[in-house]
Order: sequence, then structure tokens, then C-alpha cells
Amino acid sequence: MNDLLRRDLKHIWHPCSQMKDYADGILPLIAIDRGEGAYLIDVDGKRYLDAISSWWVNLLGHNNPRIVRAVREQAATLEQVIFAGFTHMPAITLAERIVSIAPKGLSKVFFADDGSSAVEVAIKMAFHAEFNRGHNRPLVVSLQNSYHGETLGALAAGDVDIYKRTYAPLLFRTVQAKSPALCGDAEAIEDMRRILEANARQVCAVIVEPLVQCAGNMAMYDPGYLKALRLLCDEFDIYLIADEIAVGFGRTGSMFACDQAGIAPDLMTLSKGLTGGFLPLSLTLATEDIYAAFYDDYLKDRSFLHSHSYTGNAIACAAANATIEYLMEGEILRGNRAKIEALKNGLAKIARISGVKGARQCGMIAAFDVTGFEKEARVGACIAREALKNGIVLRPLGATVYFMPPFVITADEIERLCDTTARIVEKL
Repeated sequence: MNDLLRRDLKHIWHPCSQMKDYADGILPLIAIDRGEGAYLIDVDGKRYLDAISSWWVNLLGHNNPRIVRAVREQAATLEQVIFAGFTHMPAITLAERIVSIAPKGLSKVFFADDGSSAVEVAIKMAFHAEFNRGHNRPLVVSLQNSYHGETLGALAAGDVDIYKRTYAPLLFRTVQAKSPALCGDAEAIEDMRRILEANARQVCAVIVEPLVQCAGNMAMYDPGYLKALRLLCDEFDIYLIADEIAVGFGRTGSMFACDQAGIAPDLMTLSKGLTGGFLPLSLTLATEDIYAAFYDDYLKDRSFLHSHSYTGNAIACAAANATIEYLMEGEILRGNRAKIEALKNGLAKIARISGVKGARQCGMIAAFDVTGFEKEARVGACIAREALKNGIVLRPLGATVYFMPPFVITADEIERLCDTTARIVEKL
């Protein structure tokens, strides 16, 4: 282990990390050898319960045999082909499957590589569709406390200060409306109306994370806000973008978070759990109306000239097909009902600890905040370090601890996760 870490620190720059923490031993750097179900196993054989699905992507656990088989079979026939002018069965099948389960009206599928790229695609589509119809509407409205990715366009749409403040001079202008997770539905909708009334001729789209602002400390809100927002966007003739990258595919208890509000957005972004954590892939779903704005004889400024070298990668599509097929069968999502209840029970125990505030849950996402501790400045790091010693992977967002485990976790493992976390917090 030590030799691997030495070699890592010599050359590798890790994301969302202060590398000095690893060099000084403030946070451990662990070399993982393999994964099995809900567990990661390091090079020394120690097992860690992956309570965050490795940044929310491993929906069906590590080394899922069904996805492994699909990837192996696809790699043996076609790994990659340029997606401009060519197509292949894995992409066609995936598009058909996604459209069949997506909110009504989302019938066109654009492929990209990651979540930030999908958001960039959605924003560009919204602006460009309006531009093609003779309207110059460069303004995007998002919610306070929102996160939509870290490429410059996606970063501009977000509002989590720690990611955004340094790069503010590089970003295009956006407007943030009050978040229902922070002030309630009525006040948030009133604020959104005020913004749209003042900027109606400038706004091309409103983008939101349905139900859970994940990187915004797991702030949660009611589906009723989405219903009211859909009506408001219709009233002002503005596109609604649902960023379901973190919350899609059953994470909130329904296939998509928008389903709980009974609404359909004009654009929807998907990634993370899409391939079960095996390969990078993202999708932007659009309506026929948006697609029609680009459909014409070839003219450069009407065509959607956005591309990625690995667009529609065949192996990634195969992994996604295996994942979606598994989820569509329904057994996993039905089985999650008992696990959601187990999370609820475990969270209730944690909520009784002195200093724990704001315990909350949305489907297979649970979170709470810790306050008033002596080590509060780095309380998240303290909890993460202690969790690793106890064989659990947590990655708190500051003082917010959350669980977002793979769907293959058992009720017993959820109980262990919650009980162990409770002991760690009590000892702080």
C-alpha cells in the first residue's frame, strides 16, 4: 500500500482534494484493488462499505456480473465508431429504452460523455432553439444552492460558492432564484415569477435539480414546487431543464424525480448511474419541438454543432443498456422500498444525537447536519477518516453527512452503516 501511495502522490492530482491533506496524512489515500457488490476492497484486503456509490454512480454495485458480461461482449465486436454519419445497435437500443421510460414528450436523445457536458448541451439547445426562431434569449435561471457541474457553462448555471467563486470572471451571466429547499415552495415560486416577469424576453431556460440539490448539502424539497414551476415556465414560454444526473434511475424512489411531480420537462440531463458506474456516458433528452427548431436544409447556424470524440461510445452504451434493462424489470426498485424504510429507521436513531440537525431523506438518499462540535471546522474530514477506520466510505459535504448507497446494499448493511455513523458522531 505505502509504495503505491508514494507513486500516486508523485504524479496524480486528485479531484476535489487538497493534495497536502494526503501528503500530511490528514486524510488517508487508499489504494483499491477491486469491488464486490456494495463493497470496495483495498490492496491489503480490507473491505469498505461504499455508502456513497463511488460519487453516486454505482447504482447496482461494483463488478455487477450482468454489466460485466454486456461490456465484455460489446468490447469483442465494436468498441467505438465516429457518431457523425454512423450509428450502431447499442446506441439505438439505449435511446429507445430511455424514451420508453422518460417523462412524456421527451423523444430525442443526444449523447455526450459526462454530466457537465449534458448540462452544457441542454443550455446550448435551449438558447439555440430560441435563436433559430428569431429570439435572442441568452439568460438562464437556476436556483440558489444549485450545482450543475464544473465545466464553465455548467458552473455558470450553478450556485455553490466553493466551486464557483474563483472562476466567476470567466462565466457567462445567469440569475439565481430562491430555492424551495431553503425557503419553501410558495416563496420560491413567487421569487421565480418576479425574475421571469423582469427578464421574460431574455430567459431561454430555467434549470433545476428535481427534489434534491445534492452537492448543495443534500437540500431537499417537495414535488409540488416542480408542478408550480412547470406551469410558470409554460406561462412565460420558457424551456424547463430537469437536471436528473444525480437523482435519476430510482435514486429518489421513482424512476425519475420528475415522476413524483407528474411533470415533463422540455430537456432532461442524465448521467452518473446511467452505466451502473462502469463507463462515462451522458444523455440530454429533448422534445420534438426543440428538435424541430434545428431541422432544416444544412445551414451552419441552424444545425446543432456540438460534438464529443466518444459520443455514443458502443461499450458505454452496452453498459447503460444492461443497467436500464435491469432497472426496467422492476425487482430492484421494488426491493428498494424496504431499504428506504431501513434508511428511515437508521436516520431516526442518528437524529436523536445531540448536535445532529436537519435529518432528511428522499428515497435512497439520506442526510443530516452536524453542529456544535469542537472540531466543527473540519468535522466532515474527521467523520470520513473515522468511517474509513470502521470500513465505511463516506464523503461528507462540509458538515453535512449523507448516505447514497448502491441499490444492492442489504437492510442489515444499512443498519450497520447507520449504527457505525452514529457512534462516530457521538464520539466527536
